[in-house]
Amino acid sequence: MKGMRLKDFPAFARVTDPNDIMFNFLRKEGERAREASAVVLNTFDALEHDVLESLSSILPRLVYTIGPLNLLAKNHIQDNDLKSLGSSSLWKEDPLCLKWLDTKQPNSVVYVNFGSVAVMTAEQLVEFAWGLANSNKNFLWVIRPDVIKGGAATVPPETKERGLLASWCPQEAVLNHPAIGGFLTHSGWNSTLESICGGVPVICWPIFAEQPTNCRYSCREWGIGMEIEGRVERGKVEMLVRELMDGDKGKEMKKRAMELKKLAHQASAGPNSPSLVHLDDLIDKVLLPPKIKYQ
Repeated sequence: MKGMRLKDFPAFARVTDPNDIMFNFLRKEGERAREASAVVLNTFDALEHDVLESLSSILPRLVYTIGPLNLLAKNHIQDNDLKSLGSSSLWKEDPLCLKWLDTKQPNSVVYVNFGSVAVMTAEQLVEFAWGLANSNKNFLWVIRPDVIKGGAATVPPETKERGLLASWCPQEAVLNHPAIGGFLTHSGWNSTLESICGGVPVICWPIFAEQPTNCRYSCREWGIGMEIEGRVERGKVEMLVRELMDGDKGKEMKKRAMELKKLAHQASAGPNSPSLVHLDDLIDKVLLPPKIKYQ
């Protein structure tokens, strides 16, 4: 992975304690990958070609890319069967989000969601709130009840006029809604893929785990994102939101996001799409028991 800075590495790799539990767990999993029958990844070849090529050169087994999984499921599972699977969300979704978006102009709303488990300080929440309000852009902000470390999430009432606050939303549907013009995200992998599938550019605020790496790729490799560097400050948030929604860089990011959206759909739609072919190959060669040969 070329041009990686120390801050771009996953948080669990930037430790100084050789006995760190997560570091050693993931190191062992990396070793196990060399002995596995196959390695299965939720990505697609056109998005991460160089990395996948490098992985294939060091892993003795086959590497299968079968993503984006959300598009693969949508394109190849019947609607009734898909509904029976239920939502993969960890939180109860509020369908009113979509009705509110229906009242907004195309590309006029910033969607804000920092994921299912990440937390922040009360001060950071306030800075985000004022930054969004001062940008004068409509926003849909998912604020989980437990998003504040050791306390309740309280947004200054003056900042709510242009926005809708929700405890959770059907994110994939939100990111595919025409009213959404940008996504302020923690850069988790599911959110990153879903933003690509929706053709939505991003403002990245990575917090932990693999999020810094995803942020680096969004901003420096794929050209679909901008990062909030350093401390969260309202002026910084306001500036980035304005650039995302109205600026020249924001327009370029949107163009690139739409290009990646097209590639994501090409990877997963149709009977001969690469991800479906890889999935079928995985089932036939790895998951199904070998056929018994009779003399």
